[in-house]
Amino acid sequence: MKLVFATNNLNKLKEVQELIPSRIQLLSLSDIGCTEDIPETSPTIEGNAIQKVQYIKEHYGYDCFADDTGLQVDSLDGEPGVYSARYAGKAKDSNANMLKLLTNLEEKENRNAQFKTVIALCINDRLHTFTGICKGTITKEKRGDQGFGYDPVFLPNGFDETFAELSLEEKNNISHRAIAIKKLIIFLNN
Repeated sequence: MKLVFATNNLNKLKEVQELIPSRIQLLSLSDIGCTEDIPETSPTIEGNAIQKVQYIKEHYGYDCFADDTGLQVDSLDGEPGVYSARYAGKAKDSNANMLKLLTNLEEKENRNAQFKTVIALCINDRLHTFTGICKGTITKEKRGDQGFGYDPVFLPNGFDETFAELSLEEKNNISHRAIAIKKLIIFLNN
């Protein structure tokens, strides 16, 4: 089975390749010659994931899946949410995003947050979605050099290490993306 994973994020691609069974040939956007920016104009995480798979199906004809992920912080009314990648501007600079987040949380006692991933799958002209959530808190400073995005400031519940301090294997056991991917895999296996 061939499936396109509609992402240009090589870190996400690496994480997902570790989880997908070898019988599924995972194609990237570059593998299918997709170099344009796929629109992500929905006000919701779910909507952006769906928008990406519909774009690939319509323009390239492949069965595919896409994810959209947002960090939702309770005391910031769910920010950065759907704007997580460009929280500090269009440059999608992870360090700037984390700095803005930490600055916005300086006076807040409640640092509870969650990562939410929605995977949309378009296969055999049918659409399916799978959601994964990982709850935790935002640290007061960056810790660790693994992972990407907000990983250095996200401390998952029940752990003493941020996502950026955990190994990829440890993170893939508990992360929002791993939870959603596992649901996708169960669906594909049936």
